[in-house]
Amino acid sequence: MAAENSSSVTEFILAGLIHQPGLQIPVFFLFLGFYGVTVVGNLGLIILLGLTSHLHIPIFSTTIIPKMLMSFVSRKNIISFTGCMSQFFFFCFFVFSESFILSDRYVAICNPLLYTVTMSPQVCLLLLLGVYGMGVFGAVAHTGNIVFLTFCADNLVNHYMCDILPLLELSCNGSYINVLVIFIVVTAGIGVPIVAVFISYGFILSSILRVSSAEGRSKAFSTCSSHIIAVSLFFGSGAFTYLKPPSILPLDQGKVSSLFYTIVVPILRNKDVKLALKRTFSRISFS
Repeated sequence: MAAENSSSVTEFILAGLIHQPGLQIPVFFLFLGFYGVTVVGNLGLIILLGLTSHLHIPIFSTTIIPKMLMSFVSRKNIISFTGCMSQFFFFCFFVFSESFILSDRYVAICNPLLYTVTMSPQVCLLLLLGVYGMGVFGAVAHTGNIVFLTFCADNLVNHYMCDILPLLELSCNGSYINVLVIFIVVTAGIGVPIVAVFISYGFILSSILRVSSAEGRSKAFSTCSSHIIAVSLFFGSGAFTYLKPPSILPLDQGKVSSLFYTIVVPILRNKDVKLALKRTFSRISFS
């Protein structure tokens, strides 16, 4: 693939997150712990897939964190050109899919008893096709925007993963067209779900205010809180990273903000798994 786009670069070196030798090992164990929590949540997710359809969420931490952990313990974290493009493709696919799945909350909160009726297998299939269709669109658009660029000499990617802005910075022939494509695709990937979230929470707020008891309203707001935090961090950090000019947001700051949607949000999403496990075990005990 490197030959096809006339690049002299056949591999990249990922600079990693931090460069202070004294912090490498502590940060390695910190993120290893985060990754362990995410993996445990994912195992619970696999168990629940057939029981709770609203938990059909993409898992994108595995495309990022293992390679990121290597940067803390190895002198050079090398990734091939093909490996870099593959990581970037799957990262875009999962992030775009996640952004549209995060907008699904209205039926689960306002009509929980009718959720299984409303979210029939046919409806779930259509939603799944739509979500992963948008994931494919985002991945193809972003990867196609990068894969045909020429990389001449410098192969040090100023990031802990293969991401579009540091790769574009390394290219010899990147232009404003590439930046424009990034802006349009990211705006679509963030804007459409955010509009859906606002509309959804408008209906949710209206339903909560009609609840007569204070305890009922408190429970409803508590149910929404983790989702609101996850949505805010996910879309806020994404917009902060990709929708600002590099002159305003240096890549080093972009690396830090990207931690929220690659690591923090998947951990917050594990709360959905824990709640579903409790409900599942309660049903089993009741039976």
